[in-house]
Amino acid sequence: MKNIKIVFCLLCILISQNTLAQKKILDHPDFDIWNRVRSPKLSAEGDFIIYSIEKGEKDQHIKIKDNQSNLIFDYERSESGELTYDSKFAVFTIKAWKDSIVEMKRRKVKKDKMPKDTIGIFNLKDNSFSKIANIKSYKLPEKWSGFIAYTFDHTPFKENKKSKDSTQNKKDKKVKKSSSKNGYPLVIRDLETEKEDTIHFVTNYTFAKKGMILSYTTTGIKDSIKPGVYVKNLKSNNTKQVYESHDKTKYFKLNLSNSGDNLAFVIDADSTKTYQRPYEIYTWDSSTSKAKLVLDKNSSPNGYRVSSDGEVKFSKDESKLYFGLALPEIVQDTLLLKEEIVNVEVWTYDEPRLYTVQEQQVKNDRKKSFQTVYHLKEDELIQIATKEFPNALLSNEGDGDYALISNPEPYQLTSQWTGQFSKNDLAIININNGDSKLAIESNPSTARFSPKGEYAFGYNQVDSTWYTYNIKTSKYTELTKGKVFYNELNDSPDYPRSYGFAGWTKNDKKILIYDRYDIWEFNPDDASSKKLTKGRETKTSFRYVKLDPEKRFIENSEKMLLTTFNEITKNSGYYEYNHRKNTGTQLVEGPYRYSTPRKARLTDKVIFNRQSFEEYPDIRFSDLNFKSENIISDANPQQTDYNWGTAELINWTSLDGLPLTGLLIKPENFDPSKKYPMIVNFYEKSSNSLHAHRAPSPGRSSINYSFYTSRGYLIFNPDVYYRVGYPGESAFNSVIPGVTSLIEKGFVDEANIGVQGHSWGGYQIAYLVTKTDIFKAAESGAPVVNMISAFGGIRWDTGLSRQFQYEHTQSRIGGTPWEYPQRYFENSPIYNIDKIN
Repeated sequence: MKNIKIVFCLLCILISQNTLAQKKILDHPDFDIWNRVRSPKLSAEGDFIIYSIEKGEKDQHIKIKDNQSNLIFDYERSESGELTYDSKFAVFTIKAWKDSIVEMKRRKVKKDKMPKDTIGIFNLKDNSFSKIANIKSYKLPEKWSGFIAYTFDHTPFKENKKSKDSTQNKKDKKVKKSSSKNGYPLVIRDLETEKEDTIHFVTNYTFAKKGMILSYTTTGIKDSIKPGVYVKNLKSNNTKQVYESHDKTKYFKLNLSNSGDNLAFVIDADSTKTYQRPYEIYTWDSSTSKAKLVLDKNSSPNGYRVSSDGEVKFSKDESKLYFGLALPEIVQDTLLLKEEIVNVEVWTYDEPRLYTVQEQQVKNDRKKSFQTVYHLKEDELIQIATKEFPNALLSNEGDGDYALISNPEPYQLTSQWTGQFSKNDLAIININNGDSKLAIESNPSTARFSPKGEYAFGYNQVDSTWYTYNIKTSKYTELTKGKVFYNELNDSPDYPRSYGFAGWTKNDKKILIYDRYDIWEFNPDDASSKKLTKGRETKTSFRYVKLDPEKRFIENSEKMLLTTFNEITKNSGYYEYNHRKNTGTQLVEGPYRYSTPRKARLTDKVIFNRQSFEEYPDIRFSDLNFKSENIISDANPQQTDYNWGTAELINWTSLDGLPLTGLLIKPENFDPSKKYPMIVNFYEKSSNSLHAHRAPSPGRSSINYSFYTSRGYLIFNPDVYYRVGYPGESAFNSVIPGVTSLIEKGFVDEANIGVQGHSWGGYQIAYLVTKTDIFKAAESGAPVVNMISAFGGIRWDTGLSRQFQYEHTQSRIGGTPWEYPQRYFENSPIYNIDKIN
């Protein structure tokens, strides 16, 4: 009996252990229980973190935690969380339940009857919480705190409701309703005291960035509130009407300067239905009582008018107002009957843009504006951009004396086959007097300004060279001529791209540029240089982390935070570089993909994440030493209940003799003595994503790696190296020997190998299945199988002809069908479709 009990106990233990060891297999319903972390934000002192959790197709919810990962607050069906500038309050949007919305849409409930959003306001000091329903919009000040402004749906407002005169005209008793035309109630709420001030029928409102000023426009209330533009000082609670008009006036681009001492806005006060709208732009400053007309249809430069679409903004020093001018709209003859109007598409071969491109861009064309500056003190107007040079870039946050103006039109026609869409003629204009000069003709790149505006600079893709252009001396300097600061691995029949740049040091003294691995410091005038890091020796790339998004230059005296990435191991981490000592220290590094950290505004506290195939990128909290960290989110604890997998690098040699690398994803508890079915999935080169986490989710175009490894599949993702003119053969020479090298290892079920890919990956798969029978199944999504017919095809999203893609970019043919007909034929799977078994 005793032996029976012992056997029974041992059996129970074994059953229990076996039960614990069994894990779930991922299935499609599991997609809806997997969470995604969205929009994490760190408070100013680094004490609190707010973020959203999104679960499948379900509702998001907000979480607020302290930096020790203690939950302070959470709320379901909420999103778009943000913190006030002083981090005393968290504000977010509360939505109706998604299931309810879907059901109401099925019942065809009208839009105005659908549930409205609610604002949630959480006090981080005393943990109190309040809600405000029926919200249309809300805004928080950007660089100060204490108030929130919001508009909401409201019951109709009865004008003259106090009158009891029975003979009163019925029109005086009509109900004025809140609407997008009439405006909505605007509430200005003091977050500390919860006191509110309501203003009716507001159509626009905005806070000053730094000053405690709010401006708004209203259509008014008869005999009570005059329609027009108002400025409210929230510190003194004084309100001033700076512009008065009738209640049909429309307002655009309401904008306050940073301090709130200046205001600008565009109006349309014409109540007729004229096609050419007579827009006017006004400006106001705090020393005056009323706004001043800057420009109207009578004073606009010849051939132009004020634009209601162009950006309106003040320079940082508030001495200049920038706005847009537009060309008159092209309108049809209103005297013609509908049947008399000729509606025909006219395509010509020599227009700068294809007709299909024009169709895609017609809305933007109609909103095109030409930047103009108004000097406030001098009362002087200078048009910066024109029809001849339509694009403008300001310097030094609008405080500079110069602007770059460019014209891409002479090169738009050839860009259809060259793919050089940024090529332009570049000129410089003095925005104080309007004098301009051509700086670089046929500039093959987009030029930028250095932070102070002393240099224009860019990367000349044709010459593969970084350059500077001294604004004052007109000196053009090739910084990297004869040096390799371009993509060393470029395998397209196109000019190689650059690796980018880190930024400029203070006062535009030096520019920091990346090569494949390192950061180099260049003198912008004489091209002398110094290497700051030592990454090439270990095949580790260093890249600068901009911790303060508003800082425009890199301090030589400060320590810099860099990210590191090793090309061999694919490990990454953080590195501290001491600019003054020209030395550095690796702070953290490992088999993960580390994100770009986000620093608290007032302290050295940061949030970041790391990820691997097995580890979800949860939010982590630390300081800039990264010696200790707290995991803030735990988005998917259920992952431990499921079979997952591991990711590793494998190496083999292509049929061209090149050493290649790829990803092999194995099921959990992989046993090399067993044989596993395998799916091959690839695009171009993916081995750098070794440590990317691949959460279960439905994909429109590619297999989900964790889903298939959970079900016992191997997944092989090989890097492909291309030979210009032979993309299909290159894929074969790279992929197939990779597959056979894995078969030789003995753990691949060679009778059950599938291949899957989409778009460019789909093309390569279509090619492969005409050349080999190694795959039991294949899925080729959205492939091009006939390169000859596709050459002149039109891309739906842009309207561009696809020819540049074949001549110079991804399809890698390297020429036209009449230059290389055999290449187009050999690389088109359709001509070998009879060879698919």
